[in-house]
Amino acid sequence: MPPTLEIRNLVKRYPEVTAVDGVSLAIGEGTCFGLLGPNGAGKTTTVEMMEGLTAPTSGDVLYRGQPLERGFKQEVGIQFQHTTLQDFLTTRECVELFASFYRRTLPVAEVARMCSLEGFLDQDNRKLSGGQRQRLFLALALINDPRMLFLDEPTTGLDPQARHNFWQLIQSIKARNKTIVLTTHYMEEAYVLCDEIAIMDHGRIIAQGKPEALLRQHFEGVWLELPRGSFTPEDGFPWPVQSSEESVTIHTADLNATLRHLVERDVSLAGMRVKTPTLEDLFLELTGRELRG
Repeated sequence: MPPTLEIRNLVKRYPEVTAVDGVSLAIGEGTCFGLLGPNGAGKTTTVEMMEGLTAPTSGDVLYRGQPLERGFKQEVGIQFQHTTLQDFLTTRECVELFASFYRRTLPVAEVARMCSLEGFLDQDNRKLSGGQRQRLFLALALINDPRMLFLDEPTTGLDPQARHNFWQLIQSIKARNKTIVLTTHYMEEAYVLCDEIAIMDHGRIIAQGKPEALLRQHFEGVWLELPRGSFTPEDGFPWPVQSSEESVTIHTADLNATLRHLVERDVSLAGMRVKTPTLEDLFLELTGRELRG
């Protein structure tokens, strides 16, 4: 069985810049694939070509082994980061309007239940909270019962509770065997939701794989962080050390041995923190840039 979506040597050039430079990847059915990268990395342009909204300069986009056709848009749902809705429409009327664009649709009540909107169907869409509006945008993307779903930074601007609630919705949708492509700036979000991720920078994929596998590939063990001044590594210290203005960080694959070494040398462990590398650490390690900007 071919992948649900595959791109091969995708390139997008503009007069003064190459936004996407030879990107290839395959997304399996029923998986959540995360595309990550700093602003300007090329991920939005890549997704727009995958969605059929932007034509590539060269390369191929294949849906179930075939080039994109007009019928493709009937089988996918897209939640854009920003969507402008008609004023004065209720939540129900917004969903019904979007349903009219498709040949096949789910009942409004079913989509409202999936997106936890039952209590807001008759409310003016302008009066919805941030989290409620994001759930409405998700409902609009799901009304045609898509086989594939594109989510463009769906939780930007949400408070932590609303973000976690949204994650639960995405996980329930994924359980319906939907294939999902997610772009996000939240590394924890990618770790929780994605089966596989790709990190882009300068128009190319610089790392790809399962989140846990990528962390094992790039990091070994844990990090011990001690307040600066409580510890000065002696010559020949057995483990790599990084220093900052506030702390000293020891990278170790053998936590017990490192702790014994420090205790034997009367190093104070007061204020010590043990940190496991995260996707955010990997992101910054690979791109050398902040998550936003």
